[in-house]
Parts: sequence; C-alpha cells; structure tokens
Amino acid sequence: MSAVFDARIDAAAVLPDAPAAARALLDCAEDVLAHWVEARGAIPTSDSREGFRLLALHRQGAQDLPSFNACRETCREVAYHYNLLSLEPGNPQTGQRQRMMALLVRHLALFVGGKMEVEGLGEFCCASRPLRLES
Repeated sequence: MSAVFDARIDAAAVLPDAPAAARALLDCAEDVLAHWVEARGAIPTSDSREGFRLLALHRQGAQDLPSFNACRETCREVAYHYNLLSLEPGNPQTGQRQRMMALLVRHLALFVGGKMEVEGLGEFCCASRPLRLES
C-alpha cells in the first residue's frame, strides 16, 4: 500500500502546474485518512471542515482516539500549502512550497501507516523504522 502512496506523492511533487500538483497531493492526503477511517470500520465522510474534506476526515479518524490528534497540525499544514499553491501559483517560492506539501503528505502517510500497525489494523506501510526493526 505504501508504494502506491509513495508513487502518487512523487508524481505530484514534480508536476509543472502548481494548482494541479496541490490538488493531487491533497487528494492523496485525503485518501490516506479515508483508508484509516475505513480500517477502523467506518465510512469516510464527504463533509468538510474549514473548507477541507481532509480536516473533516482527520476529525472523524481521531474520534475516540486522542493519540490520532498528533497529526492534526500536519493536516492543517497540508491545507495551508494547498491554499498557497492554488492561490499564488506564480510565486517565486512555488517550487519549494510544492516540495514541502509533498513532504507533509508523505509524513501524514507514514504517521497513519505506523498507527495502523500499532493499532493492529493491518499493514499500511513499512516506513516506521521502530516497527520494521521489531519484525
């Protein structure tokens, strides 16, 4: 599963159209959280919070699991970078912002993958070093 997300993040990180890259990265982040919600036996929401489905998915995923709030700021940073790339595609820092958004989405995917293994919800990714060393 992680290879799929890695490939999507890598592809979006180098798209020449910043708004398209931002949309692709946001979609990937939403899919990561939707996967988490599904693994917990719920149906991913189509609602939004503060204009972002990502934030609504995070809220849903953190329900009854306070430790999941650790990735709330990562989700908010993804939303922030989405806005930067969508609203200012011609900014001189666009390339750096696009790379940062890709790093944030990858961080979210790694966090969720680690949580899935710790919670016993199935294999999502193998990028969490302590989890790999135990097995």
